[in-house]
Amino acid sequence: QVQLVESGGDLVQSGGSLRLSCAASRSISGIRSMSWYRQAPGLERELVARIAGGGIIHYADFVKGRFRISRDKTLTQAYLQMNNLQPEDTAVYYCNADTPWGGVWGQGTQVTVSS
Repeated sequence: QVQLVESGGDLVQSGGSLRLSCAASRSISGIRSMSWYRQAPGLERELVARIAGGGIIHYADFVKGRFRISRDKTLTQAYLQMNNLQPEDTAVYYCNADTPWGGVWGQGTQVTVSS
């Protein structure tokens, strides 16, 4: 069973930047995509960005050019560069891998943006 581990969450001031990382415990054969989601208190989990195996990228509208998703060639590492962070970006950020046997989630990393 593959595991995903996120890191990089922190407390930053409004306008600051963070780089989140997601590491898979092993390479995943047939992986279709890796994604970042976030969940703020009292709200549903929402998609932030997705990168497919072919390199196709999708961003949520609220990213507005501030975030950038990337991955390594083996799809065992995914990253989310977040710039110009705002208080409304405060949430737990989760990594997700879409595998042939279903979705795999990490445990999440907390991002807190102070005003």
